[in-house]
Amino acid sequence: MRNNYLLAIGSAVLLWLAWPPIPYTSVLLFVAFVPLLIAVEQVIRGDYKNKGRKIFGLAFLTGVIWNTASIYWVYNSMNAVLNAFASLMIALIPFTLAPLLMALAFRGYYQMRKRNNILLSFMGLISFWIAYEFLHQSWELAFPWMTLGNGFANFHQLIQWYSVTGVYGGTVWVWVANVLIFLWYWQKREKIQVYRQSVLLGIIAAWIVLPAGISILQYQSYEEHVNPSEIVTVQPNIDPYGKWGSITPEQQLKTLTDLSQKVAKLNTEFFIWPETAISGSNGINEEEFRDYPQYYKLLEFLEPYHNGNILSGIESYVIYNDQRTTTAREVGNMFYDSFNAAVLVDGSSKLQFYHKSKLVPGVEKLPFGEALAVMKPLFQHFGGTTGGYGSQDEASVFYSASGIGAAPVICYESIWGNYVASYIRKGAQFIAVITNDGWWGNTSGKDQHLMYAKLRAIENRRWVVRSANTGISAFINQKGDIVQKSSWWVPTALSQEINLNENLTFYTKYSDLIVYLSFVTSLLSIGLIVVRKKKISKISPTD
Repeated sequence: MRNNYLLAIGSAVLLWLAWPPIPYTSVLLFVAFVPLLIAVEQVIRGDYKNKGRKIFGLAFLTGVIWNTASIYWVYNSMNAVLNAFASLMIALIPFTLAPLLMALAFRGYYQMRKRNNILLSFMGLISFWIAYEFLHQSWELAFPWMTLGNGFANFHQLIQWYSVTGVYGGTVWVWVANVLIFLWYWQKREKIQVYRQSVLLGIIAAWIVLPAGISILQYQSYEEHVNPSEIVTVQPNIDPYGKWGSITPEQQLKTLTDLSQKVAKLNTEFFIWPETAISGSNGINEEEFRDYPQYYKLLEFLEPYHNGNILSGIESYVIYNDQRTTTAREVGNMFYDSFNAAVLVDGSSKLQFYHKSKLVPGVEKLPFGEALAVMKPLFQHFGGTTGGYGSQDEASVFYSASGIGAAPVICYESIWGNYVASYIRKGAQFIAVITNDGWWGNTSGKDQHLMYAKLRAIENRRWVVRSANTGISAFINQKGDIVQKSSWWVPTALSQEINLNENLTFYTKYSDLIVYLSFVTSLLSIGLIVVRKKKISKISPTD
């Protein structure tokens, strides 16, 4: 088994090297699973007991090493607001939970191999994998950071067709390539030819080169419809550890307005400020925001900009007479919800709020809150929130007085392709990602987060304007090119004329069709496991 474990580790290393932010290495994804598939095949054909457990263990080992090496920074972000023990416990969710689900996909593959031919079994493996990825973006412990299709964020010229398939198209692209290359190698090694080697090589070349070539042609020929709007994005560089103590809300607001004024033009239409940029000593009451001094400062700042709007993160709360939501907390005879929110302020008295929907498990919400309500005192003891932040169920679009629709995407939400697309279907003409990213420190997390925003630009053919408290702030065009970006941990503001877009891509209209297809094939695969049918191909094992 030692050689098999080394092969599993080899796959993990290749996956890590292929992953952002290392530039242009994503092509390694086409072979990254081959060592693991070889190890699995050797177990299936070998004289081992408990083969299913061994295959599960090999896949889990690959997943843990790959995930931990790629998202080690998760611990930093947790430790910024929780103590070391709680941070480690929560960090273990992305470090080990996704690998467990990955390993289950391989366990299902083994069950299929015992009863079906190898190609049918590989169809099951790919379907199970996509089902795992979808589950991991949909349930209470959602963390779709390591969705396989995200790996091409470091080489976006190759995946312009994400405007049709989204990131799941990338997942299928990677897996089919790995399966084909494995079959070619295994036949060559074992000196058998169930499938002609020359045919396999031709299919491999076509499968990899044709989508890449089509994408490069799309990239070179794509032209944006000219529909200009002048935008400013601000990076105040406020130390997140001092934000709620050593720096007053008034000082923070002055930093934001001063930086904005340095690059603003009279025709600037949107000023994008980062997550929680507007705050009060105890948060901002949304119903009374117009009575706060900060609000009058915002109106004063906007006076020279006749079409100006401020789209900013805000720490807000809403008071209720009863417990209207499961997250509402009781104070005296009243209840309130706290929100990680966004607000749009223009020159009128109109205010628009959006409450972050995709909350970070463990930090912003207690996973399975109702079912695990008994754990709230323990969670509070370790530094978390007892009720978590409030949220809203659906995306909502901010509209300026001139009719421009902006998607207020808060931090973590930007890694959900289907959720961001829902803003576009509701009329958003550009995407504003407001985030902090300072909690992670100067790690690869901030770079990965920036690169993933390129995928949202391609999927929806929308400009992405990114405002990050400590960096990296950026402008990304409709092809996924980073047109401007800031340096890390430097106070700055960037100005850019972007093109608004009203057209909907195929992906925007229909979202993750590949997932629904995989549900059908997953159910069929499970059926083939349950129905004990013996269909073994010439290169399948005998039991």
